[in-house]
Amino acid sequence: MSWKSRGDPSSSRSVISQKWTLLLCLSCFCAGMLFTNRMWSVPESKGLTRRTALEEAKLNLVSEGCNPKAKEVKRETRDIFGEVYKTHNAIQTLDKTISNLEMELAAARATQESIRSGSPSSGDSKTDSSGKRRYLMVVGINTAFSSRKRRDSVRATWMPQGEKRKRLEEEKGIIIRFVIGHSATSGGILDRAVEAEDRKHGDLLRLDHVEGYLELSAKTKIYFATAVAMWDADFYVKVDDDVHVNIATLGETLVRHRKKSRLYIGCMKSGPVLAQKGVRYHEPEYWKFGEPGNKYFRHATGQLYAISRDLATYISINQHVLHKYANEDVSLGAWFIGLDVEHIDDRRLCCGTPPDCEWKAQAGNVCVASFDWSCSGICRSAERIKEVHRRCGEGENALWSASF
Repeated sequence: MSWKSRGDPSSSRSVISQKWTLLLCLSCFCAGMLFTNRMWSVPESKGLTRRTALEEAKLNLVSEGCNPKAKEVKRETRDIFGEVYKTHNAIQTLDKTISNLEMELAAARATQESIRSGSPSSGDSKTDSSGKRRYLMVVGINTAFSSRKRRDSVRATWMPQGEKRKRLEEEKGIIIRFVIGHSATSGGILDRAVEAEDRKHGDLLRLDHVEGYLELSAKTKIYFATAVAMWDADFYVKVDDDVHVNIATLGETLVRHRKKSRLYIGCMKSGPVLAQKGVRYHEPEYWKFGEPGNKYFRHATGQLYAISRDLATYISINQHVLHKYANEDVSLGAWFIGLDVEHIDDRRLCCGTPPDCEWKAQAGNVCVASFDWSCSGICRSAERIKEVHRRCGEGENALWSASF
């Protein structure tokens, strides 16, 4: 009976069905576990990835010094520095504006004073808003009581006389005067001799100044202040009485810079500061220029230089506080330190005497001024300046045909 039941087909099918059922259950369980793991693990991995990326970004920002808070601090710092820079520029601009206004005010006062005092003027059409004649340049020839022969040699060569000098002022706008002060004994024989000379030639500018070699810096200040008060010009020139000058070439040189402001033109140099007493050009205040053996700052050599109207006005305004060094050319250069001044180095303002200036003239490069460096002027100028004028002069026609 049991043998029959084992061999029963129905019982065999039942056994097979149970196996398949068990396999199916296991398969479903595994599939469910797999499906459940995927459903839970994917969102979790995405979340972890997002958080990790943010953390890495922050770490990178911090490591590179770009922390958002640090960036805000740096941005604020840059803004503060920017505002400080703008304020500094505004202050500088305001300072320049005030300086220009002071110069214009001083020039206006000088104009009023010159009108009241009846200073030289002309009916030429070139006038400013106040009706005062505007000149191209005022040339002041520095001279001394003992230099009568030098003055006469200049009158006989490059300085027009009489009606020609008046024509030079009216047509070309050029004023030329010998510049001299007073003797220590006012009204003495020296002063009377100069007054007689002025009555004869009418070409002297008398300064309220006591003459003396060691007082050249003070004389230079007073010259510019006086010239600005008497004549309204674009340029003010100082030249020594032992230097040969080509007036037309000087005017053509300056007129090229007419539109510039705060102009300082000459042969720029930087010589040694001489501390040893007894030598020529000794500098008593040598210690102000640093260690022994130092050189001066750049400045124009004293034989001839020119400054623009605004700088001459600046000297006039501040003449009582401008320091005077032993050498007047050094003093002038010192007065412009710290100012926004354009220095122009033109070597035609310091040519040598023949054959140097003669060769340059033959090459078409006429010199403005000629002198001997060894003598700081033309050696024995009263005797030799006629020869220099003959060989290096521009010719009289050059002056009257020049257009400024």
